[in-house]
Order: sequence, then C-alpha cells, then structure tokens
Amino acid sequence: MNVSLARKRAILAMVSWCGLIPPFVSWSFIPTIPQISKDMNSTPSVVSLAVSLSIFAASLGGLWGASYSTFYGRRIVYLSSLPLLCLGVAWSRSIPEVMVWRFIQLFAGASPGLSVGAGVIGDIYKLEERGGAMGIFLAVYSLGPALAPPAGGIIARYASWRAMQLALAIAGIVAFVSVFLFFPETSYPGERGIDKVQPVSAPTWWGSWKPFLVNPLRPLYLLRSPNLLAVSLVGFVTLLASYVLLVPLAFTFGARYGIVNDALIGACFLPAGIGNIVGAPLAGGLSDKIVAKWRQRRGGVWYPEDRLRATLIGAAFLVPVPVLISGLLSQFVGGTTSLIFNLICLFINGVGVDIVLSPSAAYMVDIMHSRSAEVMAADSGLRFFLMSSSMAVILPLINMIGVAATNALAALLAWIALGILLGIIRYGTQMRAWVDVGYSTAENN
Repeated sequence: MNVSLARKRAILAMVSWCGLIPPFVSWSFIPTIPQISKDMNSTPSVVSLAVSLSIFAASLGGLWGASYSTFYGRRIVYLSSLPLLCLGVAWSRSIPEVMVWRFIQLFAGASPGLSVGAGVIGDIYKLEERGGAMGIFLAVYSLGPALAPPAGGIIARYASWRAMQLALAIAGIVAFVSVFLFFPETSYPGERGIDKVQPVSAPTWWGSWKPFLVNPLRPLYLLRSPNLLAVSLVGFVTLLASYVLLVPLAFTFGARYGIVNDALIGACFLPAGIGNIVGAPLAGGLSDKIVAKWRQRRGGVWYPEDRLRATLIGAAFLVPVPVLISGLLSQFVGGTTSLIFNLICLFINGVGVDIVLSPSAAYMVDIMHSRSAEVMAADSGLRFFLMSSSMAVILPLINMIGVAATNALAALLAWIALGILLGIIRYGTQMRAWVDVGYSTAENN
C-alpha cells in the first residue's frame, strides 16, 4: 500500500494505541482483585478465575478479529470491536456478571487490537521497514504489563476498581473516534475475502454483499507450517522464562527481602517492563538492517530467515542468563545488593524477551504477508493457551524444588529454544517446502 511517511506514522500511532488497550485490560485487573472480592462478598480465589477466563477470551478474540479482518478488512473490525470495551464490567453487581462482561471485554473488545494491528503494519510498511515499525508497536504494547498493575492498584486504592474500568472505557472511546475519523482501510484492493466472492443478485439493506460467517479457528491451521509452529514455540518458551521471574515475584522478593508493601512489590515489575520498551524497537530496527545487509550480500536474493539472526543475542544470553542468576540470588543471597542485582536481571531479561519476540513477529508477517493478522493471532492464541496452563505450575514447582532449580529449568528451556532458532535459520527453506501454507515471496511483500 502506497502511503506517505506521515500517514504511516499516524496509522502506526492509532494501531499502537489499540494494541496498548488489551494488556491494560488484562493486567490492571489483577491488583483490584482484593477490592472486587470485598465489594461483592466473595473471595480473591473466586475473583481470580476471571484472570484465567480473560486469557482464554484473549486467545479466542485474537483469532476472531484476525479472521474477520482478513475477510472484511481492518477498519470494520476495529469499529465493531472497540465499542464493546465500554460495556458492562464497571456496572457489574455480582461475580457472574463480572465474568461475563470480562469475557466480552477481552474477546470482542480488546483482543483484536494485537493481531489486527500487526496485520495493518504488514499492509503499509515495506519489507525493510517492517521490523522497526513492529518494534515500535510491540514497545507500546509492552507498556501495558509495565504500567497497568501500578495504575490499577493506585486507582483502586484512591478511587475504586470501577473507576479503572471506566478509564478503560474512555480509552476505548478515544480509539474508536480516532479510527472512525482518520483510519483508512489498509487491506490491499482485491485481497480481502469479501472481494473474492460473488455479490448477491439483489442488493440488501446492509449493502451489495451478503454477510458471511468466517471460521475464527481458521488461523490455527497455519501452524501446520513447521517454521511458524517452531517460531511460535520459541516465543512461548521465551515468555515462560520471563514469567518464571514475574509470576512468583511477590512470593520470592517479598519473602526473601522482607517487602510487604504492595506498592513496592508492584514497582518491582517496572524494570522488566522498561526492558521490554527498550528491547522491542532496538530489535526491530536491528532486524531491518540485518535483512537489508544479508539481502545485499546474496546479490538481492531475499532469505526470510535472515531476520531471525537479530534474535540470537537475546535467546543466547539476555533471556536465560538473568533468569539463572536471579534464581541463585533469590535462594542463596540476601540483602540490598542482592535485591538491586535482581532488579537488574529483570531489566536485562525484559530487553532480551523483546529482542527475541519483535523480529520473530516481523518474520511471521514477512512469510505470511497476505494473512499477517491471522498468523499473529495463531501465534498469540497458541502462546496464550500454553501460558495459561504453564503459569499454574510455576509456584508449585518453586515450592517443590526451589527458586534456583526452577529458574535453571527455565533457562535450559530457553537455550533449547536458541537451538530451534539456529535450526530455522539454517534449514528455513527446506522446512517451508515440507508444508506450503501459502508463503509470501519477495514480489508480493
């Protein structure tokens, strides 16, 4: 799509705002659980079921948004999903109402923002520009896990958990108005599914095209590709290594360093979030330069897996090494110095995670350009599903074998993921030949 630089930046800003909303919806809820349980005469364990439900809703919502954006276009999915952010949760009077509205909020309201946003970036940015744009998009997305927990806790403490939900509704309204007024359809003419079907013989009140039901699970079929499946599993293992640090943070840091203030524990999440914000654009720009460099070295021949070379320093050192060191510090070393080094480990790990994830996301868009939103949805759907089951194991495993051993296991898995990345880089062409899911070429990228 031929778009001016200024217009590209404006579109990137809009889709990044829409991409920021899903993690805010998810992560700002967690610190408000005690207040919600008290307000509704329930228990935190019951209210926390909404967290697991939201992970499930997010995975389905991404698949739904991606499937329909490929068929009908990006703009209509944004305009139909964003209003649903504004409904329900803030006015809920019982736990079942919270559950239902949280599901709608994540499934139909927020979750399409990530997969559809990646699809838009694939639409408007050239191959050699895509990594940098994807890095900025993911850096803004990473603000959510960093800022949402303290924001949710502070607003709940000084106002109400309902006020946080109203703030999210306002964010959704701002996004809706921006998209409605300024966002063009970015799908290539003739590429949408609706452009390829026959019109009905007589126009109907909804236009000259009849409505179609689209299978929301269709994107998962792309994971037949060994390249896409392998990269998605690498992303899962990378995130798992990070979550081994973050999920039990209140337990490990609180118990080891005597931190009982919830605000201080929440602040301990910030180094990881700042690391994500630094790592995503850094890796995105680096991957663009690597693609251009290796393409020139090959005499103009594009080899998609060259982009994955940008992930190697993160996969080899920045992700696993801080996890390993943090486990040793948390179990065997105490005091302020240990706490400071642990926070440094969180920052370095945060940088490393996005150095792996950002080029990986751009790579998937590169090789599935015409179905970029769908491939991102399939990736995040698989990742959410695996994470939802894995997160339940982390704390019991720490109780069973200790922090150091658990972190060492996570670091080992991260090094196995490094081996998988090296294999994809080396044998990418042969792997793509095993199963053809409609890969893009240099000509249509």
